[in-house]
Amino acid sequence: MGPQSNDNSLPLSTNFAEDSSMAAKNNPVSDTIKEDPVTWMFWKKRRYIVVLMAFLGFFNVYSLRVNLSVAIVAMTEKRNVTYENGTTVEEQYFDWNTTEQGLVLSSFFYGYILTQLIGGYLGSKFGGHYVFASGIGVTAILTLVTPVAAKHSLGMLLAVRIIEGVFEGVTFPCIHAVWARWAPVYERSRMATLGFAGNYAGTVVAMPLSGVLAVSLGWESVFYFFGSLGVVWAVAWLIIVKAGPEDDPFISEEEKTYILKSIGQNEDEKKSIKHPWKAILTSTAVWAIIASHFAENWGFFTLLTQLPTFLKDTLNFELEKTGFISAIPYLAMGCLLGVSGYLADWSQIKGYLTTTQVRKYFNCGAFLAQTVFMMLAAYLLDPVGTVACITVAVGFGAFAWSGFIVNPLDIAPNHASVILGISNTFATIPGIVSPLLTGVITSDKTKEQWQVVFYISSGIYLVGCVIYWFFCRGELQPWAKTNTINDVVESPRSYPEKQVIVNEQFDMTSEQKKN
Repeated sequence: MGPQSNDNSLPLSTNFAEDSSMAAKNNPVSDTIKEDPVTWMFWKKRRYIVVLMAFLGFFNVYSLRVNLSVAIVAMTEKRNVTYENGTTVEEQYFDWNTTEQGLVLSSFFYGYILTQLIGGYLGSKFGGHYVFASGIGVTAILTLVTPVAAKHSLGMLLAVRIIEGVFEGVTFPCIHAVWARWAPVYERSRMATLGFAGNYAGTVVAMPLSGVLAVSLGWESVFYFFGSLGVVWAVAWLIIVKAGPEDDPFISEEEKTYILKSIGQNEDEKKSIKHPWKAILTSTAVWAIIASHFAENWGFFTLLTQLPTFLKDTLNFELEKTGFISAIPYLAMGCLLGVSGYLADWSQIKGYLTTTQVRKYFNCGAFLAQTVFMMLAAYLLDPVGTVACITVAVGFGAFAWSGFIVNPLDIAPNHASVILGISNTFATIPGIVSPLLTGVITSDKTKEQWQVVFYISSGIYLVGCVIYWFFCRGELQPWAKTNTINDVVESPRSYPEKQVIVNEQFDMTSEQKKN
């Protein structure tokens, strides 16, 4: 064995392409790393099956969450009922005022906020796939008993919704533990955003379908249908998805090697991960993610919980139509999420933008657009113009998701699930405060009161944009570094051309240790 240098720095020249080519010739392992390209035949790649199942999982997450937003309109609307003796009276299933309705819609988030950090920790400790299935499965079972709880009392309904929130609260943080083990470096943005697109597909389907079910089969059917769907998915996920590629009996050796080499972390390191809590909580990069996540969720949850009511009260849409109209913005966002993730990865692979630039440009550009179009929606208050502006505002949110939501995987992949747990804890506050605040502001259901609601959302988007722009980071943070060779450079995503060299030197170093 020849002499070894004690210098741990990488011998990178200014010509990254030349270095990559030279390293590829000297090390056959690089061919393995470069193999397994993206293919449209997703069923041939186990990591794409994981993405598909995650997509369907988040479909259920939001179906179970938003169905009440539509069902509550049917549950509280006044309707004419004619008795056998010919008498016609006006009745309601539940005589809840706007404040009580706001309490019902926000109660889910009282439980949801409690388990964000727990979900991230459990995901990194025991495997995100188990936590993900448990969170959605139990929420689905509780959804099945929601009609019984509502008929019993308002308090019982609130209790069920709070417990639903407790279990669903683990889903977002723990999925980052899944991505940390399944997503190759160059595919993080697209895999994460495609999985999260299920949120909006669920919203798109659940809102109009909830309206149809409520009108045709009664409001109870909304909860029975989506609850059953969630239970079926949970069973399928546990059968199909494993904790990581090394645990999947059906994955090819080529794909497994490609994923593990890209991630560059061995089993002993995964088991010995200790979270640097002080460094995480004092990192400005983490707080930039928190601020951005909070801002995006404020606008999102405001529309998610209040849009059907807004359309009915202010723009005079009928119940069945509110579900379909409310789904349009989320259809736009669901479609654009795939585009956003692809463009983010492509920009980095081609070397056009660094990781930090991608996160800033995508995130802050989206927020600026959302600020403008939310204000326009409030100003116009016209059926066509307002719905169009809301659609554009929500649609641009897809590009923000290629910023703050993927960012934890850039700055600290080993701690990404915990960071997202902290972030989503703060980002759940809008889900609690926004419906209550909207209920108080819109007590008289006037257009002027609804304008105030939209102006508040615009202002919060703008504040989130400014904070993220100045404090966002895309490189691996010093407190997140381990002893792997991949940690030597700032981030493999910041310099795509360096990744081949990093992986290959890692292989050569490992071989030297064996000798």
